Amino acid sequence: MSDWPLSDELVMVRDTARRFMRQDVKPAEDQVEHDAIHLPDHLLLPLQKKAKDIGIWCIRSPTEYGGAGLSLLGQAVVAEETARCRMGAYIPACGAIGFDVPNTVFEWGTPHQIEKYARPGVFEGRKVFTAVTEPTGGSDPARSIRTRAERQGDHYVLNGTKMWISGIQHATWGMVFARTGEQGDRGGISAFIVELDTPGVSTRRIPVLRAYSPFEITFQNAKIPVENLLGEEGKGFAVFSKWTTEGRIPYAAGTLGVAQEALEMAIEWVKHRETFKTKLADKQAIQWMVADSEMELQAARMLVYKAAMVHETGGDLRYWSSMAKVTATETAFRVVDRCVQMFGALGVAEEMPLERWFRELRVKRVGEGPSEVQRMVVARSLLKSRSSADAG
Repeated sequence: MSDWPLSDELVMVRDTARRFMRQDVKPAEDQVEHDAIHLPDHLLLPLQKKAKDIGIWCIRSPTEYGGAGLSLLGQAVVAEETARCRMGAYIPACGAIGFDVPNTVFEWGTPHQIEKYARPGVFEGRKVFTAVTEPTGGSDPARSIRTRAERQGDHYVLNGTKMWISGIQHATWGMVFARTGEQGDRGGISAFIVELDTPGVSTRRIPVLRAYSPFEITFQNAKIPVENLLGEEGKGFAVFSKWTTEGRIPYAAGTLGVAQEALEMAIEWVKHRETFKTKLADKQAIQWMVADSEMELQAARMLVYKAAMVHETGGDLRYWSSMAKVTATETAFRVVDRCVQMFGALGVAEEMPLERWFRELRVKRVGEGPSEVQRMVVARSLLKSRSSADAG
């Protein structure tokens, strides 16, 4: 595979992450059960120390706070490599490279918020939850958010419910988006840093298709200090938009890493598996599955890279990240589905990681904005551009 458009530095980072996964992470992961969602400390802590030593710790977080500070393209490259393990579709490198504090906290946070929450968050590599989606819907937060935050003196009183929140079981705090203005108004949404042990905050596990479960989080007269307002009151939609738009790039890249690993496993399998006196690899049906999978993965990867580079040049990232997210997640699901088929009965056995990847990738087509919403974003951008050109 060509290294275009990666710089020599990013090729080195990619190769470092690849070796780390093969030599260190996968042997540790092999010691836990099939649907595990974390490594025990005696396996995880040495891996985290090494990740810090080799420069792939908290890849999105700024270097001045202890992260790797990679560009969005660098994040995509590392996300793909660190997804190539059994837990990869849920937790990159099994948690060995830590969890990033959302860059929105560094961008909009006060010095106090950065020192209290962001800096120790990077040091510990601890998961931070983000609560947007509600029972009324999640794809259109400007209209669906009903959770309210009412200012009362030196604090806000938070009431409402959020659903499908991941990572709460490993988090101590997170970003919560609540309404401080009129319903249906983007300008009426604010972002808050909320600690999970705040009185009035409760959580409930929601079992789903994946190996891990998301959570529901309920706020009942929870008092949030005014100093925990992230950015300006009523400007939270900008925080949300930046977090989701940029986050879709490594999200998309990670799904490609899972699918690439599945394809390489399938290729080795069909080269040696015999049926009806010939190798599976000699059969045209299998050859076409392999060829289609490789072509689609290459195309999706280039689209993810393009989206990341648009970010660096100041282009319309929302348009490109939406295309990258849809293409990567749907491609990855198709590829893993083909790989299950090539393995036959073994493909759905827990002896292999394929059935877990199949479940995880099905969810990835919904998370971070479902495919249909991303297509809507792309279509609106194109139709708006065409309408503007016609008007001119």
